[in-house]
Parts: sequence; structure tokens; C-alpha cells
Amino acid sequence: QVQLVESGGGSVQAGGSLRLSCAAGHIYNTNYMAWFRQAPGKEREGVAVIYTGSSTTDYADSVKGRFTISQDNAKNTVYLQMNSLKPEDTAMYYCAAGLLSFIGIWYQPRNFNYWGQGTQVSVSA
Repeated sequence: QVQLVESGGGSVQAGGSLRLSCAAGHIYNTNYMAWFRQAPGKEREGVAVIYTGSSTTDYADSVKGRFTISQDNAKNTVYLQMNSLKPEDTAMYYCAAGLLSFIGIWYQPRNFNYWGQGTQVSVSA
């Protein structure tokens, strides 16, 4: 049973924008949703997180000021608006959901127990 479904990836030129969506199905006992990314040969890294109770957010330093995470509770959907994209943003992007004790540990993939299948983002110079 698919629980998180990402969409919105694609190929853009540097400086362009994309908006990723993550539709949540039957997920339980979670309080944070996040976006991670993984480039070939690299570890999965946290990009952005949102606390679903208050919409508190946090971002990786590499995307601050360029990416925005948001949620639409009525649609059970989390978004990642990506502006001013750079070639180094090229990666597979994954949506994740988990139950965290505090926001400070959000960047660790092991703290999330629900994952989507990923959507590819490619940025050309």
C-alpha cells in the first residue's frame, strides 16, 4: 500500500523553478514531514522539514532562501517550492514522514519511517 507519492520532478535549466508535491495516504502517528535528496554516489541528505502541527519549518543551509516547504492539510499534501535551482540540486528527491521528539534531529533519514518512491530533479548549467 503506497503511503507517500511524490510528483513534480523534471529537468530545468539553472535559475529555473520546480514545485514538488507529496500526497500522503494512510500514514499514522507522525508529526513531521520532510524532503530528502540523494545524488548518485552520495548519501541521502535532508533538504527541508515541516512540523505538521504548527507548520514550523527548517532547511538545509544549501537551500535556505531558495526552497520553501509548505503543507495543505485539507489535501494531505506537502509541497517543496524550489527556486533559483542550481546544477548541484540535481538528485532524486524523496518525501518522508516520521514521529520526531524535536525538530533538531530531522536531517537524519533514520528518524523517518514512511518514504515515497522519489522523483527526479535534473538541473542543467
